[in-house]
Amino acid sequence: MAAPLPPELAAYLANHKVMTLATQGADGPWAAAVFYAWVDGALIFLSSPKSRHGANLAQDGRCAATIQEDYDDWRQIKGVQLEGRVEQLQGEEASRARAAYAGKFPIISPLAKIPPAIVEALARIAWYRLVPERMYFIDNGKGFGHRDEFLPS
Repeated sequence: MAAPLPPELAAYLANHKVMTLATQGADGPWAAAVFYAWVDGALIFLSSPKSRHGANLAQDGRCAATIQEDYDDWRQIKGVQLEGRVEQLQGEEASRARAAYAGKFPIISPLAKIPPAIVEALARIAWYRLVPERMYFIDNGKGFGHRDEFLPS
């Protein structure tokens, strides 16, 4: 079981929705933005296994990711940098991931009237879990380049 997150980091993850996922493959490095939900010490996301980052992850689950906003003033910069491993979920684990993800993104909830385009997209995706091995919470409000390290396991 993962160690509990520091409250400031937990709040930041809960209040944001998009992470930039960086992978490495035969064609070199690649980055893609994906929606995520923080669940039980991991970032849950969905994507097409046929996407470039999906294909990269099938070959090598190691990755890096960032979560941040677009700031005008460097003193306001806050965000998360992390490295970890991604695994594609199957069966019951994928079902649990979808249910947890729907808690943050109700558009895919079984009770939602899901738009047909989303239904079609959900039929082509896979569920993934990114388990962080090292995380940094950046907060330039505490000084330029200030970051606190967190080792989840």
